[in-house]
Amino acid sequence: MSILNVVNLSHGFGDRAIFNNVSFRLLKGEHIGLIGANGEGKSTFMNIVTGKLMPDDGKVEWSKNVRVGYLDQHTVLEKGMSIRDVLKTAFAFLFELEENMNQICDKMGDADEDTLNEMMEELAYIQETLTMHDFYIIDSKIEEVGRALGLSEIGLDRDVSELSGGQRTKVLLAKLLLEKPDILLLDEPTNYLDTVHIEWLKRYLQEYENAFILISHDIPFLNSVVNLIYHMENQELNRYVGDYDKFMEVYEMKKAQLTAAYNRQQQEIKDLEDFVARNKARVATRNMAMSRQKKLDKMEVIELAKEKPKPEFNFKEARASGRYIFETKDLVIGYDEPLSTPINLSMERGEKIVFTGANGIGKTTLLRSILGLNKPISGSATLGDYLYIGYFEQEITADPNTTCIEEIWKTFPSYTQYEVRSALAKCGFTTKHIESQVRVLSGGEQAKVRLCKLINTETNILLLDEPTNHLDVDAKDELKRALNAYKGSILLICHEPEFYEGLATKVIDCTQWSTKI
Repeated sequence: MSILNVVNLSHGFGDRAIFNNVSFRLLKGEHIGLIGANGEGKSTFMNIVTGKLMPDDGKVEWSKNVRVGYLDQHTVLEKGMSIRDVLKTAFAFLFELEENMNQICDKMGDADEDTLNEMMEELAYIQETLTMHDFYIIDSKIEEVGRALGLSEIGLDRDVSELSGGQRTKVLLAKLLLEKPDILLLDEPTNYLDTVHIEWLKRYLQEYENAFILISHDIPFLNSVVNLIYHMENQELNRYVGDYDKFMEVYEMKKAQLTAAYNRQQQEIKDLEDFVARNKARVATRNMAMSRQKKLDKMEVIELAKEKPKPEFNFKEARASGRYIFETKDLVIGYDEPLSTPINLSMERGEKIVFTGANGIGKTTLLRSILGLNKPISGSATLGDYLYIGYFEQEITADPNTTCIEEIWKTFPSYTQYEVRSALAKCGFTTKHIESQVRVLSGGEQAKVRLCKLINTETNILLLDEPTNHLDVDAKDELKRALNAYKGSILLICHEPEFYEGLATKVIDCTQWSTKI
């Protein structure tokens, strides 16, 4: 049975088309991976099917009484709400049902027999729904899910505005699971999640009985939970049975077959055109030439899709730094209260160190404290000599109304327009992307704009806080290659072992200092 039908969907931003006459169908129990390069429209598609965005053309039809749960990578949580308050909103529709039940009970005394029977039926339905969705044990369900996702350790009464990116993702995920929707829509749920909770989510989705649509660039995660792939490319959406590896096998085979057919046809066209040109003027061969021309006119010409420009990251390198990059002495990090025990750590020139560990234990705070951006609670962090620092922050809010060109120009005012455009093109941007406002770009494209600034700045030490979040497979591979080629020092926060394996000279688990474990 079809739960969601998308028919002849078209949409774009300005003169930039995202979808052209796309159709899609979701059946009961299907576990779908929605994939494609950055900027192909995956999040836009989710926003259209959830009604947050109206398409330019086409229709979206959901089955009746289907409850949809959507984990959006751009959701903002309100300041002043505690984690518990946010989790309680998962049951908002149940509180409405209870209110409806109370109103029905108030009217029962004045109802005739037929109306009373109808009311009794509706009451039975409401009562069954309330029981099925754990309405009478809400508090214990919140505690249970809070424990499973590590929210109890943070404190359920903590204000959501104080949370890290990973902790916010966990809160939204917990709310979604408490809602028990019929359909899950997940937009890059593993971004900001640590290894333990990615494993927990993997097990949850493997055992999930209902349908879900998952956007992710985490290939091992996709392979372990999906049984169908929908691939978004060149304004089209194509369906493949199996996991990501199976999709790649079929996709590469289809691509090779199409290229071979294109080459054969181009040779045939060339031969026909050559024959027509040589024979149309001669009386004896004019009819044959006209016959060939008719064949040419009727021919359905095979077109190859335009190859998307692949990003090319080459970090500009400054002069060599001094021997020591930084040294901490009994450094205690935190804000109002300590996040760590005293940390004694040093880094030498040429080292590539990775910080790992659960969300919220202070990895970003440690990075910022080393840089001198956060004041430590006690102890010290001393930076070495001759450092040219490049810092990639996990989350940063750009001016939404600037274009990509303006965003780069602000950082490099001496660049000519040609140099700005070249720098963005090397990061995989087309002309239309380059002239777009930053706010209409996908999360991955916005990350590439920030990477463009970083690679064009002369550095000898890179501090990278979750740089792979939102990046597509090609961009991740290219970033890893560029970091391996970089001759300076690297301090990296990352939750993806497959990214930092072979790159790191040292992996440090930050839980050894944390007071939050």
